[in-house]
Amino acid sequence: MTTTVVIQNLKCGGCAHTITKNLQTLEDVSQLEIDVENDRISYNFNNRSTVGQVKEKLKVLGYPIMGETNTYFNKAKSFISCATGKLNQ
Repeated sequence: MTTTVVIQNLKCGGCAHTITKNLQTLEDVSQLEIDVENDRISYNFNNRSTVGQVKEKLKVLGYPIMGETNTYFNKAKSFISCATGKLNQ
């Protein structure tokens, strides 16, 4: 199955790099695509539980799904993830 989610705090390629690196650690996630301009992430999965795992991992990184609470803490985490992603590109 394929799904696309819109996330918050996605700013640049550094953010995309961090998200890609972290979501690829989930065994069931494949064909991951990140559209920075439209704040979208698309991926394939087989188990429905993977959707929840992706959602939680994104939240932990500071990129909550659109419609979820976006606290200052999430924004700060995404800023750090962004900077880390830029350094590791």
